[in-house]
Amino acid sequence: MKLYRIALRNIKRNKRRSILSGTAIVIAAFTIVFMFSLEGGMMQDMRNNIFHYITGNIRIRNSAYTEYESLNPLNLRIKNYRSVIEKCRAYSNVLAVSPRIRFYTSIYRNDKDYRGIGLGLDFNLEKDFQNFGENLVKGRLPAPGKREIILSSGLAKEMGVGTGDKITMLSRNMYMGMSGMTFKITGIVRFKVESFNKSFFYMPIDTAQRFLKMDNSATEILLLLKDVSRLKETVSGIKKLLADSGQPLEVVPWTSIGTWYSIIRMADVMYQIIALIFFILGSTVIINTTMMVIYERMREIGTMSAMGMTGSEIVGLFFLESFFISLISALTGVILGVGIILPLTVTGLDLSAYMQGINFDISTVLHPQLDMRSTVLVFFYAVAVSSFASFIPSRRAARIEPVEALRAL
Repeated sequence: MKLYRIALRNIKRNKRRSILSGTAIVIAAFTIVFMFSLEGGMMQDMRNNIFHYITGNIRIRNSAYTEYESLNPLNLRIKNYRSVIEKCRAYSNVLAVSPRIRFYTSIYRNDKDYRGIGLGLDFNLEKDFQNFGENLVKGRLPAPGKREIILSSGLAKEMGVGTGDKITMLSRNMYMGMSGMTFKITGIVRFKVESFNKSFFYMPIDTAQRFLKMDNSATEILLLLKDVSRLKETVSGIKKLLADSGQPLEVVPWTSIGTWYSIIRMADVMYQIIALIFFILGSTVIINTTMMVIYERMREIGTMSAMGMTGSEIVGLFFLESFFISLISALTGVILGVGIILPLTVTGLDLSAYMQGINFDISTVLHPQLDMRSTVLVFFYAVAVSSFASFIPSRRAARIEPVEALRAL
């Protein structure tokens, strides 16, 4: 009888033992697929949040602004920002453009003083970056040219205000003087990134220009690209387009802005280490289970040896048993993992209960990302580890004399 037939017969005959070995492999394969997908989702979510809320793929500023950013130097601005936007839009790899005015204010309400971070936006252009329509939980967007704003949910809660209420703001303007203005709250916005729901408020960019005496200016312009792999090429192209703008502008890729790129790389390394730990744990479970099953079959090995099977045939038989079990179990674990992950890529995992008070740029609803390459890798990894784990104990057992093996408990 051929070895593979004996192997299949042994698997069917010892169902409890086969299920034990298979279950360990299923759990290991499923866990690793899930962890890889979760890690991929976290990294993609963090990149998207940084691109859309903070830096864009490319950021344009006055070349001196970043050095004095902590002082909120509104005088170091991008003049005639609309002409800069039109030049950027002309570049083939630019997907979206958004001008912004970032500033800090004191907000007065019922004789109390609150701190706020304001963004003056062109809401028509900003929709490609921040989806206000989706995240607006009450009211409506402010109208261009009107003294209207929307508040983040955390700031609105702290101040105890809602739509229709009015608040007075005081801020340093472009000329280093103080400007005051009263605004009507038209809406409340809640973002999926918890850190953006605390101190932010938003107003039309033309209203912000009037409030801060900035004329036709912006503090920064963010760009999203069609093909991020062409980042360096696009930065060079935009610099050439803006060379004749008549003002000192810096065009910076997101990888060179602050510590964001370093944070992404550090997080990626940490997630890879976590994935490696799960690989090691999965390997340990599979190897221990396989070796335990073989060592418990010493009497069976002695019987086969006494019946004339050679050491190499015994090793081959155990290898085939492990291979068939791992093949079915690894496939089951991977299919189970894919079956659970695929719906979650659409519905997401709601982590809002665990993100309270955490100032990190990860959304409260996380969408795992299924990577088919790593999923296939997990399948072959589980099969290989389980199959080759049978070599060491089976070779050792095959060398034992039949009489000694038959005496084993």
